[in-house]
Amino acid sequence: MIGVGIIGAGHFGAVHARAMKGVKEVRLVASCRESKDAAAAFAEEHGGRSYGDWRALLDDPTVDAVVIATPHHLHEEIAVAAARAGKHVLLEKPMAPSLSSCDAILAAADAGGGKLMIGHVMHFALPCLKAKEIIDSGALGAPVLGSSWMIKLWMESNRRSWHLDQTCGGGMLMTAGIHALDRLIWLMGQPVTGITAMTGTYFHDQEADDSALLGLRFANGRIGQVASVGYRDGAVSFAMDLVCEKGTIRIDFDHGVFVGQEGVWAPVPHSLEPNWMDKAVMREWQAMAASIANDTPSPVSGAYGRHVVACIEAAYRANAERREVQIVDATFM
Repeated sequence: MIGVGIIGAGHFGAVHARAMKGVKEVRLVASCRESKDAAAAFAEEHGGRSYGDWRALLDDPTVDAVVIATPHHLHEEIAVAAARAGKHVLLEKPMAPSLSSCDAILAAADAGGGKLMIGHVMHFALPCLKAKEIIDSGALGAPVLGSSWMIKLWMESNRRSWHLDQTCGGGMLMTAGIHALDRLIWLMGQPVTGITAMTGTYFHDQEADDSALLGLRFANGRIGQVASVGYRDGAVSFAMDLVCEKGTIRIDFDHGVFVGQEGVWAPVPHSLEPNWMDKAVMREWQAMAASIANDTPSPVSGAYGRHVVACIEAAYRANAERREVQIVDATFM
């Protein structure tokens, strides 16, 4: 049994706590939140000891692994300390707000010897898994181009001041649009070598972006586009199209997966599930536990998480300089 501590026992920390209850290989033993009362209430609901200081949680010998679900700008310090303490780390996306922070985390994880997994939950969401099966089967050939979008309400109830500040790793693209970007990179199966982008803040009074359109050039010369929009009012749209050599794939979290051939869309059976996020996080923990138990590579590596951050850094630069920005270290490894 792997003892897990949650650092950042807030909104998404609770998602992890619920998911762990469905994974027999892991057990929540501790959680941490700055507010003593909130920390106690979280532990009362989900179990384990409560801490007000994440350093004390890392000193707890019953904690074998941690999930870090804190504000983005705190990831580096906590992840580095956790790795140095010999803990396995499931680090929520984004890996960190900057490549320099990602590199510090990677170095600490390599030196510490524990597992480092980045919480890109799309890799465990049922519609994406079904699409990946189709791509891997070769039935439609390789993906040629893709379009992926995340269009949603920005000012949700869990939004905090740091989400509105780009210096803290806030903004729609780094916070939520990153899911659309990650999903496209993963399913295209290629690292990105070039980025064009237009970003802005059109719906809210904040320093960070609430809208972005990205163009991606992949290592094999194929292309894609990403839309990241945090509206003031509207209806959510979170879907994706992949145009492959012999057909098309539509991924829709409200309706499931469809395959298009000869002018007809055919639904893929069993490609939709209620409460997909909770189920995906459960699969994430199952994969993390298997990696620890079997000493196998992380299901979502730190190198991959770094590459996604490199794409976002390049997008901001591309917007500022009005040009395509090259990603020099375009690799997942």
